[in-house]
Amino acid sequence: MESILAQLEGLFASAIRAVLGADGDGVDPMIRAAGDPKFGDYQSNVAMGLAKKVGRKPRDLAQAVVDAIPANDVCEPFEIAGPGFINIRLRTNWLAAQLNAVSGQDDRLGIGALASPQTVVVDYSGPNIAKQMHVGHIRSTIIGDAIARVLAFEGHRVIRQNHIGDWGTQFGMLIAHLKEKLPEALDNPEAVHLGDLEKFYKEASARDKEDADFHERARTEVVALHNKQPDTMRAWQYIVEESRRHYLPIYQRLQVSLTRDDECGESFYADGLADLVKQLQSQFGKPAGSTGEPSITVEESDGALCVFHQDAKGEPAFKSSEDKPFPLIIRKSDGAFIYATTDLAALRYRTGELKADRIIYVTDARQALHFQMVFATARAAGWTRRAAGEVALEHVMFGTILGPDRKPLKTRSGDNIKLAELLDEAVERAEQLIRDAEADEKRRRGFTEAEIKDVAEAVGIGAVKYADLSQNRQTDYLFSWDKMLAMEGNTAPYMMYAYARIRSIYRKGEEASGEVAGDVALVEPAERALGLAILRFAEMLASVGQTLKINVLTEYLYELATAFSRFYESCSVLKADSDAQRASRLKLCDLTARTLQLGLDLLGIRVVERM
Repeated sequence: MESILAQLEGLFASAIRAVLGADGDGVDPMIRAAGDPKFGDYQSNVAMGLAKKVGRKPRDLAQAVVDAIPANDVCEPFEIAGPGFINIRLRTNWLAAQLNAVSGQDDRLGIGALASPQTVVVDYSGPNIAKQMHVGHIRSTIIGDAIARVLAFEGHRVIRQNHIGDWGTQFGMLIAHLKEKLPEALDNPEAVHLGDLEKFYKEASARDKEDADFHERARTEVVALHNKQPDTMRAWQYIVEESRRHYLPIYQRLQVSLTRDDECGESFYADGLADLVKQLQSQFGKPAGSTGEPSITVEESDGALCVFHQDAKGEPAFKSSEDKPFPLIIRKSDGAFIYATTDLAALRYRTGELKADRIIYVTDARQALHFQMVFATARAAGWTRRAAGEVALEHVMFGTILGPDRKPLKTRSGDNIKLAELLDEAVERAEQLIRDAEADEKRRRGFTEAEIKDVAEAVGIGAVKYADLSQNRQTDYLFSWDKMLAMEGNTAPYMMYAYARIRSIYRKGEEASGEVAGDVALVEPAERALGLAILRFAEMLASVGQTLKINVLTEYLYELATAFSRFYESCSVLKADSDAQRASRLKLCDLTARTLQLGLDLLGIRVVERM
C-alpha cells in the first residue's frame, strides 16, 4: 500500500501536468503535513513557487490545479487559502478504510517493498583492533545500524561494511610484544585470552617509544606481516580474534546487526594498494591542462605521493588553514600506505565488485574534509560512473557526546569511557529504578527477579541508544543519565512504557470481549487524529531513507505516543458504549502498539510487554 503522501503526490502530479503540459513534468507538488489541523491534514505550496515561472497568479494557478484533480474518494473538497496555499483534508471514511486494510496485514503494517530497490553499502562502526570500544564508537555504530535497518525494511539490498582497522604499522609493535610476553597464544590461542586489550596496547606502545631494540624488532615484524610470514600471521590473527571477542558481544548487547561476516577491514585491501596508486599515477600523473573543468593531479610533495584537486579556474579545490593547497596523501614518504589509500580501495571495490548504487559512510564530522577529497578522487577516476547515472556517495556526519562540562565525555581521569562499562552503568541505573518502584506499594508491578533483570537490560540499553538517535546527528549533545532514563518526554523508557501500556489495554479488552472483531470507525476527533498518525508511518520511513536523519523517526514515534495518550484520555476503550465501538478502539490500540514496536525495532531497541 502506498503512503498517504505518495498517493497525494500522484494526484497532484497528474493535475499539474494537465494544467501546464510538458512544463509540468517532474514538478514537485510540495505537499507537506499541515502544521495546524485547522488548515487540514496536508498542504501544497506548489502554486506559490511555480506561479512566477509560468506567468500566472498563485491563487489562479492553485485553483487550476485543484480543478484538474479528478473526483476521488481520498480527499474532501480542496480549499485555497491566503496567496495560494492548497489545504488538503482527507476523507475520514477513506482513512478508516486504510486502517482496516492495514489491520489485517503482517508486521510490515501494509508497507510494501520498493518497486526499484538499490544496492546500498553502509559503512559504520569501525572499531580499532587491540583497543576496547569506547563511548566515541557508539554514534557511528548505532546511527549506521538504524540507517541499515530502515533501508533494508524499504526493500533495498543493504550490504553492511565494518571497516575495521586490522592492518598497518602499529601491528609490528603489537605482534612483537605478544611474541615476547604471551608466546603461548601462538600455539594455543583458544586457551589464552587478553582480559584488557587497552592495557596490552599501551604496554606495546610504551615499549615501542622507549626501547630502541624493541622498536627495531617491531619494524621487522611489520615487514614479516606484509610478507605473510606464518608465525607473524598467527600472532596477527590472534590479536584480531581477541579484539572480536571483546566487540562482537557489545554489538549483540546493543542489538546491532553487524556480524563477523560484515567485516571488510584494511587487511582485505592491503594487497591491492600498490596497484591502486599506480593506476592513479598513470591516470593523473601529468599536469592537467586548462579545460575549464575541475581536475586532479598525482604528484610528489615532500617525498609523499599526493592527490591535488583543482577547481574549474585552476585554483586549489581544497586548502589548509594557511590557505595553501591541501592534498590527499595516498603514499607516505617512507613508502607506507595510509587510511586514505585504503578508503579509496574500499570505494573502488564497492562500486566495481559490489555494484553499489549508493554508498553511505557514517563517521564523525571531523572526517568531512577527508571524505570530500576521497569522493572527488573517486569521481575523477570514473569509479562512480554508471550508464544509469552516478553512484551516490554520502557522508553521514555526527557530532560529539559531551559531558557535564560540555567537553567530550571522558572519565574523571581524562580517559575515554569504555563502551562496555557505560552500558553496564545504564543497566544498573535502570535496575535500581525498577527496584525502587517495586519497593513502593503503590508502584509495585510484582516482577520476578528474572523479569527485573530483563526489563533493566532492555530499558538501560534502549535509553542510551534512543537518547543518541533522537538528536540531530550533526550537532553535539549533552549526555545526561537523568534525561535518558526519564519516564516522561521523548525517551526510550517513555516509549517502551507506552507500548507496554497499550498492550496491557488490548489484552484486557481481549479477555473481556474475546476475539476483537469489527472495523475501525473514526468518529471522535481524537480517534481520527490517532488513525492519521498511524498511517503517516510509511511516509516518515521514506523520509528517513532519503535524508538519513534518524531523529525524524524518533520524533514521529513520540508524536504517535502523544496522539494515543490524547485518544485514551478522551475515548473510553474498555468501557466503550457498544461492542462495535470497543472493537474499533481496540484495533486502534493494536495498530498503535504494532507501529511503536516496528519503529523501535528499526532503531534496534527491544520492547518489553510489562513495565
